[in-house]
Amino acid sequence: MESQGENIEAETRLSRWLTKSLLWRLKYISNSNFLIIASIVVGIITSLAAIVLKLWVHYLQHLTEVVAQYQSIKFVYIVLPVFGITITFLIIKYLFKDKFEKGLGSIIHDISWKSAKIAPSKTYSHILTSGITVGFGGSAGLEAPIVITGSAIGSNVARWFSLGYNERVILLACGAASGIAAVFNSPIAGVVFALEVLLTNFSIPVFIPLLIAAASSAIITNLIYQGQLFYLATDKWHYEAIPIYILLGIIAGLYSVYITRVTLYMEGKLNKKKSLLKPIIGGLVLGGLIFIFPPLWGEGYKSIESLLNNTQAPLMANSFFEGWAGNWKVVLLFVGIIIFIKPFATAITIGSGGNGGIFAPSLFIGALIGFSVAFFINSTGIMQLSTVNFIAVGMAGVLSGVVRAPLTAIFLIAEVTGGYVLFVPLMIVSALSYFIARYFEPHSIYTKRLAQKGKLMTEDKDHNTLNLLQIKDVVETDFAQVMASDTFTVLVERFKESTRNIFPVIDMYSNFKGVVYLEKVKSHIFTPELYNKITIEELMDKNVETVQVEDSMEKVMQHFETMKIWYIVVLDGKKYVGIISKSNLIHHYRKILKRSSNLF
Repeated sequence: MESQGENIEAETRLSRWLTKSLLWRLKYISNSNFLIIASIVVGIITSLAAIVLKLWVHYLQHLTEVVAQYQSIKFVYIVLPVFGITITFLIIKYLFKDKFEKGLGSIIHDISWKSAKIAPSKTYSHILTSGITVGFGGSAGLEAPIVITGSAIGSNVARWFSLGYNERVILLACGAASGIAAVFNSPIAGVVFALEVLLTNFSIPVFIPLLIAAASSAIITNLIYQGQLFYLATDKWHYEAIPIYILLGIIAGLYSVYITRVTLYMEGKLNKKKSLLKPIIGGLVLGGLIFIFPPLWGEGYKSIESLLNNTQAPLMANSFFEGWAGNWKVVLLFVGIIIFIKPFATAITIGSGGNGGIFAPSLFIGALIGFSVAFFINSTGIMQLSTVNFIAVGMAGVLSGVVRAPLTAIFLIAEVTGGYVLFVPLMIVSALSYFIARYFEPHSIYTKRLAQKGKLMTEDKDHNTLNLLQIKDVVETDFAQVMASDTFTVLVERFKESTRNIFPVIDMYSNFKGVVYLEKVKSHIFTPELYNKITIEELMDKNVETVQVEDSMEKVMQHFETMKIWYIVVLDGKKYVGIISKSNLIHHYRKILKRSSNLF
């Protein structure tokens, strides 16, 4: 009891200190100035989180390599993915109680529908789960988990300092930008990613905190963690290669559609299954694929490094194809199979219970496609191309098509290469891939499910504003109800107590029957002798517009506009819920419109 009292007293002292700190901050530091300070804090914390995730994954991968040294046959590469995916599945199920959302789509949803408020658990849950999944061989990436972590850090820093909606959205984006900056040591790409993927409508002032957060993250990462994912030493490109770059852009765009459809389809099928057998079977299938095609292990960046060093032998090491590393046709066949099955491996990893993202797989596949195109052209003697250049540009092409972020793809590869030598080919391939992918799949891999559920913000501001409203936000429940079997006397009594001139009519089971409009029955008020002779059922209007409680606000507004009415009854099945008035809907609509226009 004494210990419990001390804890309460400590919490009270902390609460008082936080309150005093907040009051001092509000008095001496404006929100705009404090936003700069907060963006630095978000950048630093996110970079530290990224470093922890990198070290965590590298430790697990090193442990795997040590264990594999004692195995004459690499069965460890079958067993460990099962272990990693199963452990992740159990953590999500029992530690986080299945309240766990994977992928950047959840962040886009939180910005649009939850006022950019992200659960505090996301500041660490994705580091833990994705680290275990990828560290033990899961065929997925770490970029999406660190972006989600950074976004959660930004959102919760805003909450801790009692900042408003606008500042919360900006700090959330700062966390996302810092995550990309920390992973790739590319602050510009981080900023562009946040603007392209999360803040589709933005104003120039938003740039400042994003730049500061991304720069802070890159600085801290460089000071503490000297590692680099991969190094690209690109060559000067030649105009004769432009047709081949155009071909690469077309291939990258079409393959981006393939990745999106395969990944979402497989994940959708696997997510429906909740049995513990799912991660075990999924892990075994993944392990079998890795056993035959070792480059499917983990993120795939080691394979990219070997290709950048102009050698494909390490790519085929420990596989059944190892002896044919000198045969260019076998090499292309081996790489082509991996390109085809990588999306399945990623979808199995995530859908069967693991955690990770599509960012790294997109870069991996893009590198293989770029390598394949250049390697084929060079091997057939059609012309001589720089394989390294095509690997770099291929990564940008597939990333642009899958994530729908062409500028991010361009600047990311440009920063990683240490210059802008390939800027024109990057623009050609990224733009072509983007437009081709968008033609066949209007939405990115992050937003397609949101669009299918009607939860995606679009360029139509009216549609977006209505999407931010829900019926439960605008329905009014203070209308006095009457029973269909009641007499007019009951209605008069209700009228004396009510400030409304509309009375919903229900039966004994709360099923909606109709509405009584006071102006239509006011003549009866002056004939008291008829009060007990007339029933509500005789007076009510049965021809009333209704909507269901789960309907969209866009549908409600269409009812108002087409029917030229001012009130709509809301039902849950047949049961009465409340009434929406057009004036109340417009009031809420204007509030949201004003709030969103202040940010962008």
